[in-house]
Amino acid sequence: MNNKNVEVIAPTSKTMCLKGNVKYKLIRTCAYCRVSTDNEDQKTSYDSQRIHYKNMIEENPNWEFVGIYADEGITGTQTKKREQFNQMMSDALNGKIDLILAKSISRFARNTVDT
Repeated sequence: MNNKNVEVIAPTSKTMCLKGNVKYKLIRTCAYCRVSTDNEDQKTSYDSQRIHYKNMIEENPNWEFVGIYADEGITGTQTKKREQFNQMMSDALNGKIDLILAKSISRFARNTVDT
């Protein structure tokens, strides 16, 4: 076998995509879901938010799914007990997340300092 006929194709990063002949970086995207109580209506909303955002992110060809961060039964008035919110913010500040989706600004935070 002649080595001149062998073409080595280097692996591509999952975070890179080709559009035509242009290479671009996928937007590392996550979602934040939160409900403030454990009642059944909010449990349904919580589950629906998680499913909806996971599907939305995975179906967008420009986004790379980073994950779902979710706090259940925790108020949004302060971040102290919101472990998933704090982990998400840490990941974002450390360059692991480019875009955060949330159902509404009130799901993200209940005060302007945290927002």
